Amino acid sequence: MAGNANAKMKLLVLADIFRRYSDEDHILNSADIIDYLQESGIDAERKSLYSDIAILREYGMDIISATSPKKGYFLGSRDFELAEVRLLSDAVQAADFISPSKTRALVTKIGGFASEHQEKKLKEQIYIDARQKCSNEEIYYSIDALDTAIKAGKRVRLQYAKRVMGEKFTARKESRSFELSPYALIWSNDHYYLIANNGKYDNLSHWRIDRIHSVEVLQENTRPIHEVCEYRATFNTADYVGKKFNMFTGTTDVVELDCDSEILEQILDRFGENVNLRKGSAPERFSVRFTATVSDGLVSYIMQFGEHARVVFPEELRDMVKEKARRICEAYSHAENGE
Repeated sequence: MAGNANAKMKLLVLADIFRRYSDEDHILNSADIIDYLQESGIDAERKSLYSDIAILREYGMDIISATSPKKGYFLGSRDFELAEVRLLSDAVQAADFISPSKTRALVTKIGGFASEHQEKKLKEQIYIDARQKCSNEEIYYSIDALDTAIKAGKRVRLQYAKRVMGEKFTARKESRSFELSPYALIWSNDHYYLIANNGKYDNLSHWRIDRIHSVEVLQENTRPIHEVCEYRATFNTADYVGKKFNMFTGTTDVVELDCDSEILEQILDRFGENVNLRKGSAPERFSVRFTATVSDGLVSYIMQFGEHARVVFPEELRDMVKEKARRICEAYSHAENGE
């Protein structure tokens, strides 16, 4: 019985050896494999390895026989290829809402999907800019609690921190307690947001996950979604994100912009290849029509293009852009006049 258990353990350890210690540049021969098995307290004979490898291949592991640069075996493909591991690692490093310590821990876990040799090369290229990372170590617990509440349809009570200017022009944090009806978690504009309703208002609001702490799931049911937005039964995440600019809330309307052809790439990057394009006000211009939330976020998006983008409609948005431009000009005029 003990021998049977040892044989099963041997197969599991052998699979781990191929995952962690072999790749196309690092081939393991029988002696290498036996040494790794012995390090794990498992004795093995050369002859038995052939049948063990055959079983792992039958299980689905892509164990390849090699003859050069040396004779042996290596794992040809994995659950995550090296390029995929790199993408996941880079995404975690770029996520501002993950603290430096949790970034390192996550990157280490992701590196485990590659061989140790590939992981070493990945770690050589890791750079974590702590200046851009949040310091909230509760974020995993917050996400878990919020996800639980969303799935159960329950309200939450949480603390929300904002930075305010303190004495001697130093930033300090202030926290307030809120009771919310949570509907979705969204990653947008390099930040992670909770989409929720504050019971004092009849709309949706956005809450940065990195500013949330001390989440408590309550017994009260969430407010019905149709009471606070246009969705009837469930929250449509894809539709919602597509209409928001910089995650600002506001009223939804059809928007048309008259654009210079030189910003076509930026427009397609934002709205996709199938966006509604038409002839513009001049041969070198085009118009684009889309549905969006009319808000300060949309105003900022449009103003980044300067004279290359002009609002055709709605009139409300035209006025908002003109007013924003007026206030910017006024601010510079005051500065030049020493005011």
